[in-house]
Amino acid sequence: MSSLMSYMPVVWIVWACIGVCLLILLLYRSNITRYEEDQIFLDDAGDHQKKQQEEILVKVNRIQPFIRVVTGATWVLTVAIIGVYVMDAISNLM
Repeated sequence: MSSLMSYMPVVWIVWACIGVCLLILLLYRSNITRYEEDQIFLDDAGDHQKKQQEEILVKVNRIQPFIRVVTGATWVLTVAIIGVYVMDAISNLM
């Protein structure tokens, strides 16, 4: 088990990098959706606003799969790190 613990600094660095990527993606998405409206009442003169809202939706839908993958990777690494430390604690107690 001690050989596994020697790799933990590398795992923490990878976890931190993935976490930073997740934060960047979330900030980018929040920056995009800052001008998104929940409900728009448009007449024929407001077609440009409708087009802007559709462009925002396309951008958000394009980055959403990346956010899901990076979030999943963060969770998997978090559970793995906790598991390694729990296994190490159990082995040291016995």
